[in-house]
Amino acid sequence: MPKLLDGRVLLAAVSLVISLQGTKVLSEWKKCGDPECETAMSRVQATTDYSGPDCRYLNFKTGEEIMVYSKLSGEHENFWAGSKGKDFGYFPKDAVKVDEVFITEEVEVLTKETDFLCLHGDKYVFE
Repeated sequence: MPKLLDGRVLLAAVSLVISLQGTKVLSEWKKCGDPECETAMSRVQATTDYSGPDCRYLNFKTGEEIMVYSKLSGEHENFWAGSKGKDFGYFPKDAVKVDEVFITEEVEVLTKETDFLCLHGDKYVFE
């Protein structure tokens, strides 16, 4: 049984590495409130309905409240990342208005490929 389990773990690890190679990185840099991007930067309210192109994006309706944790830099600086309830994802900053700012001094950090993974339940979904 241990050999079978070792084989499954190895297969899962290889599958994850191969899948990560195809992950679309939206930006190389992001701005956060702390180096780990764990602190909410602001609270915003949706000014329009938004439905993203894939599971990396946060879908919301007008009036919903979103907590912002990071802002992409560079080519996609118009996208922020935040959460609404249990859902987390990227959304255009033009679809929201800032209600309250918690962090005014931003830290720029490198993104990781894992920042752009789609997670559904107990399995990973890669683009």
